[in-house]
Amino acid sequence: MTEVKQQQWGQVSGLGPVDLWVLQSSQVQVEVLSLGAIIRSICCSGNDGQIRDVVLGYDDLEGYISDKRYFGAVVGRVANRIANGRFMVEGKEYQLDLNNGPNALHGGLKGFNKAIWCATAVNNGVQLRLTSPDGDQGYPGELEVSVCYVLQGNTLTAEYRARCSKTTPVNLTNHTYFNLAGHDAKDVYDHEVSISAPSYLPVDDTKIPTGEIRAVDGTEFDLRKPVLLGPRLKGGLTPGFDHNFCLSAPKDAWKERHASRVCHPASGRVLEVSTSQPGVQFYTANVLDGSIEGKSGVRYGKHSSFCLETQSWPDAVNQVSFPSCLLHPGEEYHHVTRFTFSTV
Repeated sequence: MTEVKQQQWGQVSGLGPVDLWVLQSSQVQVEVLSLGAIIRSICCSGNDGQIRDVVLGYDDLEGYISDKRYFGAVVGRVANRIANGRFMVEGKEYQLDLNNGPNALHGGLKGFNKAIWCATAVNNGVQLRLTSPDGDQGYPGELEVSVCYVLQGNTLTAEYRARCSKTTPVNLTNHTYFNLAGHDAKDVYDHEVSISAPSYLPVDDTKIPTGEIRAVDGTEFDLRKPVLLGPRLKGGLTPGFDHNFCLSAPKDAWKERHASRVCHPASGRVLEVSTSQPGVQFYTANVLDGSIEGKSGVRYGKHSSFCLETQSWPDAVNQVSFPSCLLHPGEEYHHVTRFTFSTV
């Protein structure tokens, strides 16, 4: 059984109180905030029995209120980028605010990461619910969203559900930054990564997919077997990984699949990720530059962490050859991602 505890963690002016939820199993401890459905920390053991927090973040609520890098948050209504912040649905054009150069990113200027979710205890975890009103950040229709975090043994499951009143794009993910050596480690160069994807999406200069689905064979994006990150990130891949890896083909049925395995040989910690989503954005914290002061005063620099954002493919609402990200009235959006922590 997992012990589930709740405490008030602070107050956001104009929004209300923020709660901290602690999920404690015999192997892993997870902290979740009702602000942004944020995963604030994950503590797990290495081979030497030393327990470390492997998630980047902040010591206090103010850090998360002012955060612009989505540390630990659920992002939406649409994660990742929409080209020019513009799309057509059922013959009507919608224009979103631009918050990433010429594009819209991670739901907008006030996305789900800045909202206070309604949280309630469930068996072995916590469920967080949010209502996004019609027109929120420019998106059509009211959207009822929930994410349920359940900790069982060494596996944290994130289960996402949503229903809408009008056809709307939906793409929910969690944006946790991991470092298996501990959140205060300098970089992830000593991590070994594999991603179970035969193809990836090349992008233009603004990180929008070009439309090509390119095989990873013979490229630096071939991560099907474990690859040490240091040589890739310090070699020809500039500034680092920030790409969607295709876990399934556009017409494949809904199915939970293995997505990624990351190992930190020095500590023995291993993170394995599985998901029902068709893609995973592998991001190596390329824009962190030491200006952000995180937990215990640590400054988070370039390549200090990695993200595995399970998702629909970026800009899918504008690219008909990609798996659809549209949710229609009467349908239920439903995806599952599992994070399993172990040692070698």
